[in-house]
Amino acid sequence: MLSFAVTFLIIFLPSMVSYLIPGPKGQDYFIAVSRIWMWTWLRMVGCPATIKGKENFKKGHTYVVVYNHNALLDVPLSAPFIPGGNKTIAKASFAKVPIFGWFYKRGSVLIDRGDNKSRLTSFEDMREVLRNNMHMCIYPEGTRNRTSEPLKPFYDGAFKLAIDTKKEVIPCIIFGTKKAMPVHKPFYLRPTKLQMHFLPAVPSEGLKAPALKEKIFSIMQEYYLKGAT
Repeated sequence: MLSFAVTFLIIFLPSMVSYLIPGPKGQDYFIAVSRIWMWTWLRMVGCPATIKGKENFKKGHTYVVVYNHNALLDVPLSAPFIPGGNKTIAKASFAKVPIFGWFYKRGSVLIDRGDNKSRLTSFEDMREVLRNNMHMCIYPEGTRNRTSEPLKPFYDGAFKLAIDTKKEVIPCIIFGTKKAMPVHKPFYLRPTKLQMHFLPAVPSEGLKAPALKEKIFSIMQEYYLKGAT
């Protein structure tokens, strides 16, 4: 993982320029720098990523984007390849890591899941992200899937957000990260071809959170079981 640290230090200062650019344009810049970093680093370590379905993001629209979550590698991989500015719901504890924490905070809505006030604040922060014409990225499984099942049960948050803000949900399936970074070896990286598939947007209008959650879960599970193409 030395290559991760070295390439991060190279892009760190350019990424911090995003703090000087107000509004969504600053986030667009941050995501663009992150995309260059990830594209370069993934190829260096033998884990090139193929991205499919970007055409499902319609110009002028923002979405709640939900991912499956199998490995730590999902986190740096996911957001940079979404077309346009976006933020990801993320653990507040990682923001305390020296240097990396500044980068981490720029791309995240932070949450302390053990703090009720933090959960309420983060929900409002996610609404603000969508109001500012950015996408909001969420892992509805909550934590990495350490089971043998395709997906863990989903939490309600992503779907309540979509309904509350009247946004469509774009499911995204990540293939290959479980093989590249096995759960029992979090800092081990095996060369593997990765894929991210953005699926067609699912309307939230007229649905309640449990029904929307069930619908998205079924779509993602069925697609995951078909396997990468």
